[in-house]
Amino acid sequence: MATKPVLYSYFRSSCSWRVRIALAIKGVEYDYKGVNLLKGEQLGDEYKAVNPSGQVPCLEIDGMKLTQSLSIMEYLEETRSGTALLPKDPKQRALVRQICEVIAGGIQPLQNLSVLKAIGADRKTEWGHDMIAKGFRALETFLENTAGRYCVGDDVTMADCCLVPQVYNANRFGVDLSQFPTIQCIHDALIELDAFKKTHPCHAPDSPKDFAKSVDPLLAK
Repeated sequence: MATKPVLYSYFRSSCSWRVRIALAIKGVEYDYKGVNLLKGEQLGDEYKAVNPSGQVPCLEIDGMKLTQSLSIMEYLEETRSGTALLPKDPKQRALVRQICEVIAGGIQPLQNLSVLKAIGADRKTEWGHDMIAKGFRALETFLENTAGRYCVGDDVTMADCCLVPQVYNANRFGVDLSQFPTIQCIHDALIELDAFKKTHPCHAPDSPKDFAKSVDPLLAK
């Protein structure tokens, strides 16, 4: 019998949330191991033995330890049946991957925890806001040309797995989403889907008990 996959995750990590969404869409059951980024558990020897880069997520699956959310989602698409994460048409697939990279390579890394620590407490909220808003201005234009009901057409794809967690980050940093009506419209449609709702940070096993009742209790830490 195959070993059940194990996901190393942090409840509020947008990279980890992407993978949780993809696992839910594919119907893959897994065990969850929380890695507390604020306590620095990702930098300890125990977790570094799992993922030398000291980042989440990491997915133990099929005898491998896979890191990097986009690579994990690609692997799930190639090895698991069920709802597709990529369109069949090569042009549409390229558009999906493009949007994934815009978010995962051009927005999220500029406002992640390690960058905010380097920026410093006095500027981190302003920095996060400005980096996301700048990225969203480009993303909005991309999506105006690709969107149907969702990021690329009317089927949920990897791009949507990336979008919703990034909108969550935008809300954390006070970005005015009325500037980005396409992003907002797609997000509002996606967040009603079970795969997105049940994987929300407030439902993660390592989410603080009072997290769902607050806007963001950890932003100030």
